[in-house]
Amino acid sequence: CIAAPTQERIPHGARVHSYPVQDRYGLLWIWMGEPEQAAQHPVIDIENHDSPDWHLTTGDSLLCKCHYLWLVDNLLDSPQMGDCVRRFRAVPGGAALMDGRYPPLQPDLDRLIQLPAGSLGHTYASLIRRLNYDPEFFRPRPVDTEAQWLTQRIATTHDIHHVVSGFGTGPQGESGVLAITASQIGFPAYVLLNSAAALASFRFQLERFEGISRAISHGHAIGRQAQCLALARWEEGWDKPIAQWRQELGITDPAEQEPYGLAAQLP
Repeated sequence: CIAAPTQERIPHGARVHSYPVQDRYGLLWIWMGEPEQAAQHPVIDIENHDSPDWHLTTGDSLLCKCHYLWLVDNLLDSPQMGDCVRRFRAVPGGAALMDGRYPPLQPDLDRLIQLPAGSLGHTYASLIRRLNYDPEFFRPRPVDTEAQWLTQRIATTHDIHHVVSGFGTGPQGESGVLAITASQIGFPAYVLLNSAAALASFRFQLERFEGISRAISHGHAIGRQAQCLALARWEEGWDKPIAQWRQELGITDPAEQEPYGLAAQLP
């Protein structure tokens, strides 16, 4: 403090620590250590920050004209994906499923829709058709590496997770269903998406935060109590009732009847 209103004497305790600061790249870089050591640790140099050949985002969205899985592929060689593979292989049966490159899902909706009502196959096909989803959206892709195979397996079976867990396909339901796999094996894309959804709603759309946080919490609870959904061999039980799948997987509190549930989307 350098001045105190109404008095000449500045109180001894009216002081705070100061730190060396630099303003670069639109951020304030603060050195929290000993001031005399600040010069030994300069701010990182971002070589292309001011280059007109590079695009800079300042908090807005970045439009990428590509299939969204190409964005997910950015994480394939990351330490986070490596840890996800480790966790999946540690689940009983995970290593065998991965080493055998169990085929990515390629469903035949015409056949599945003919299965009994209430079965996994019939309910899944009904959801895909009601929402007018493209069944070929998850086209075959290379699965040579463990990370590629696991990413493709998770992506192609994502909508089955909706059906079995009961989460709807709106923003809250999506956050809930992603939370299951994020908590069970730490799939990086899902961890990042849910972190961004929670932060964005808390910061910019507070009216949505409660619903999203409740759905994520519900998904975490299912992830904790249930068997690993990424490990399930859905194709070998299309005709099995959803209730039986839930019992076998240990899903005792599905999200179907919640405000973010799937009940309102299916007849």
